[in-house]
Amino acid sequence: MLAEAHATPDATPLDVVSMAVFCAPFNVSGQPAMSLPAALERERLPIGVQVVGGPWQESLLLRLASQLEARAPWRDRRPAIAAA
Repeated sequence: MLAEAHATPDATPLDVVSMAVFCAPFNVSGQPAMSLPAALERERLPIGVQVVGGPWQESLLLRLASQLEARAPWRDRRPAIAAA
């Protein structure tokens, strides 16, 4: 069974986990979470940060992500890719 586009409070844990594997512990607890690019390391590979909001506070996380993107845009930051 495919997960719904948006989890509901009465969704099964499996439905919620299938939507976002890496944020699963927070989604199961009703806390929205997202992973955001935060910096580049010495070899110019991205370093991410995971932020977590209170239950049903997705809008807070989206506003935070928008502010971080405005302050430090990532659109043109890409790590070098080495072909084998």
